[in-house]
Amino acid sequence: MVRPTQLLHPQREPARPYPAATVLLLRDTPEGVEVLMTRRSANASFAPGAYVFPGGRIDEGDTTARAIAARRVTQSDAQLTQAIAAIRESFEELGVLLAHHPDGRPVTAEEFASMDRSTAATTVAFAEQCAQRGLLLSTDQVFTLAHWITDRDLPKRFDVPFLVARMPDGQTPTADEAEQFEPCWVRPADALARHKAGTFFMIFPTLRTLERLAAYPTVDAVLGACANRDGGEGPLWTSCPRAGFLRGEEARFMEHESAFGELELVNPDGQLVHTLDWQSEKPVPLLKNVQRLTAPNPSAMTGPGTNTYIVGDASTGYVVIDPGPNDAGHIDRLWHATGGDIRVIVCTHSHADHSPGAAPLQKLCKTPPPILGLASAPTARSSAKFAPDRELADGERVVFASGTHTHTLRAIHTPGHAANHLCLVLEEDGLLFSGDHVLNGSTTVIDPPDGNMNAYLDSLDKLDAVCEQGGIDFILPAHGYVLGRARAALAYLKAHRLKREAKIAAAMRKLPEGTPEDWLPLAYDDVPERMWPVAARSLAAHVERIRQTSQA
Repeated sequence: MVRPTQLLHPQREPARPYPAATVLLLRDTPEGVEVLMTRRSANASFAPGAYVFPGGRIDEGDTTARAIAARRVTQSDAQLTQAIAAIRESFEELGVLLAHHPDGRPVTAEEFASMDRSTAATTVAFAEQCAQRGLLLSTDQVFTLAHWITDRDLPKRFDVPFLVARMPDGQTPTADEAEQFEPCWVRPADALARHKAGTFFMIFPTLRTLERLAAYPTVDAVLGACANRDGGEGPLWTSCPRAGFLRGEEARFMEHESAFGELELVNPDGQLVHTLDWQSEKPVPLLKNVQRLTAPNPSAMTGPGTNTYIVGDASTGYVVIDPGPNDAGHIDRLWHATGGDIRVIVCTHSHADHSPGAAPLQKLCKTPPPILGLASAPTARSSAKFAPDRELADGERVVFASGTHTHTLRAIHTPGHAANHLCLVLEEDGLLFSGDHVLNGSTTVIDPPDGNMNAYLDSLDKLDAVCEQGGIDFILPAHGYVLGRARAALAYLKAHRLKREAKIAAAMRKLPEGTPEDWLPLAYDDVPERMWPVAARSLAAHVERIRQTSQA
């Protein structure tokens, strides 16, 4: 866990989220699924003027209304109350009533017309009105699609299940003209296009929900996905987004998106202060004792460039991890960022975008720091030859301290991507510097003979154990943003590798007399063809492993 003393910003408690519920009312059309949306008042305290789904806060009366609510066996008390709240809000805001008689008969027009849907002058509570007419709320036909918790940086927050239900036949939505205006039916894809054109403003959770809803061809498909979710009743996804600045504007990200982990590290309380634009001119502070300077070598292989990490502070001096390519400008910026007070240079491995900058950086320093790492193996390419001043033993610690400031880096040998690859753990703050072993936004290439798939997968298991034992939450890769939820990231990466290997094995079985060139299009049919020459290297590593396994 990161030491609070190393956080860049004073922390503050995010606003408490209020329990609420919203419902996506759906209908089938020849053009596909449509969802009912409405425009919020321009004077609303939350998301003014935005197009939303009907909903609002959960009231105390929503709990007492369970007596007239139809219920699935698998529906929890909380889910039932949420469905009641969503049905009540749909009635008050849009005049849509999800209810029926105990024998299954729908609500008659006369019964509907006799009900008072006003929120300001209601003399009889919604549940009481339904009970007086012998109606049951159709809560058993309301399912949980998603669970959103409003972003931590916002002053007003809600904890909201996004529910789904089929629109009742014979009812026409009519806005209350107080909280909601202009109800409209819209296909998810059309709503997203209109938002992009600037004519249909929506907030982040609405956008992300519509993006996923657009994949379903029918209402039955949506409801079926929710009703038959693996693990039983519950949302298909849960998210409390985080926000940063990108190209000068606010940008929000869900947990599975590449920038989320970095925002979680830099701003655990969710403050909107971190800039995510990639640049190579100055270091990006991640913590008080960790900075990232990205080399100006972007490419298909390096992403936005190679990340050099500067660990330490003015009192302890600095360790530079992966000084990058031999780029004079990058090396000069590293020297200035540390004031030349570099105590150690560590290379995670010998590849040309990681280690060549070490010797030129060392020469700039008044007191030349030792270059540490592992020597390249005989299997390394000629462009990846490297010999450190001293080799780091597996588990060896590099400690630099001053007064109350201590920073301990522990070396973890992780062959696989390269035979001499190692990772580093900053023990006091639970950070893993992963070099090329774990990347954000892509999978690392395993290129035999210096790369080995068995060694790579074993090293993933080793890192998982290190993360579990050391309470490591964040991975700082050599390419891409910081990754959060370290063990989940490692598990995903291993599962992805094994899934790819299964596709390669299937291709080999389909074409037993084939060559790697024949198997590549079958095994990597989901990868752009321009990336196949790179993928061919990892395919070779998987083929080597498959053949070894079959002979064992």
